Amino acid sequence: MTGNNAVQRVYQRVLLLVSRAVVSAVSDGSKMQSLQLNALHGEVRDDVERFQNYGFTSVPHTGAEAVVVFPSGNREHGLVVVVDDRRYRLRSLSAGEVALYSDEGDAVVLKRGRVVEITTNTLRVNALSKIELNAPTVEMNASTRVQANTPVFSSSGDVQDQDGKTMSGMRTVFNGHSHSGDSGGTTGGPGGSM
Repeated sequence: MTGNNAVQRVYQRVLLLVSRAVVSAVSDGSKMQSLQLNALHGEVRDDVERFQNYGFTSVPHTGAEAVVVFPSGNREHGLVVVVDDRRYRLRSLSAGEVALYSDEGDAVVLKRGRVVEITTNTLRVNALSKIELNAPTVEMNASTRVQANTPVFSSSGDVQDQDGKTMSGMRTVFNGHSHSGDSGGTTGGPGGSM
């Protein structure tokens, strides 16, 4: 083998180290997600492992774009190191802002000024023990309904304050109370029930 041939082979391997590709299928049932990719002109790669950051996972749509590395230029064993989808990426964030988003428009955005903004249709929190809100003020711009299928607020499933008083207990006291009259005796109860 001449020196030029060896250099040419190394050069070809370097060219084949990294490739852009388009996702054509996703398999998410095993421990490591694998993708089918369309890479170079007509090159289809099956079962290419996709590495994701610990604690974060996603299932990309077909048509998403990927960057694939091929160790030693071996096209038989690629590794997907990143997948992005320009069709759904959030745009117009300010410098330093971070977002988690979906194709349906759901988003969690860490905004400037230390504001976290969540956008979705239904926000569900599943906590096995309790939910703690530690803030000097809690503002809600919505009607509020408390429904307890199991006791979560008090032993009766009612809203309870720090002294153990419940909303239903306050309602009972209010509805049954009366006042002393100006000339002796008592007045009637409240004009309506709470």
